[in-house]
Amino acid sequence: MKIAVGCDHRGFEIKKHILEQLQKLGHEGVDAGPADCEAIDYPDIAGAVASQVSSGAIDRGILICGTGIGMAIAANKYAGVRAAPCHDDLTAEMSRRHNDLNVLCLSADLLGEKLIHRMVEIWLTTPFDGGRHARRIEKIMQQEKNQASGS
Repeated sequence: MKIAVGCDHRGFEIKKHILEQLQKLGHEGVDAGPADCEAIDYPDIAGAVASQVSSGAIDRGILICGTGIGMAIAANKYAGVRAAPCHDDLTAEMSRRHNDLNVLCLSADLLGEKLIHRMVEIWLTTPFDGGRHARRIEKIMQQEKNQASGS
C-alpha cells in the first residue's frame, strides 16, 4: 500500500518513526513533509496528503499534529477523504471497520510511541466491514457530491 505521512512541527519525530514502521511492514511510505522541525501550518500539510488521497495518487494518509484534530478538519475538506483523530486501539480499529477511514490523524502530544505504532498497525491491517457500513459511507459520499454541486 502507498501511504503518505505528513505532520506539523510537533509531529516531526513521530513521522520519521512511522515511515520506518511502514517500510518494515512492507508498505511504501511517502514523506509529505515537512523536511525539518521548523514551525509550519498544519493545513498546508493536511492539504498535501488529502489531495493525494482524493486524487487516488496514494492509497491512504497519516497526519500528525499536536492533537490530530486540526489535521482531521483540514483533510476532510477534500472529496473522498475520511479523516479522523484516533486515540487508542479501539478507535483505530473501528475507524477502519465502520468508517473505512483513509486518513489516520494522530496526536504527537497525547500518545506514546508504542501506542502510536500499535494503532498504525491495527489501522493498516483492519478491513472495512462493508454491509450496512458501506451504505452509510455511500450516503456520506452523496452528501459530499450534493454539497459540491450546490444541490
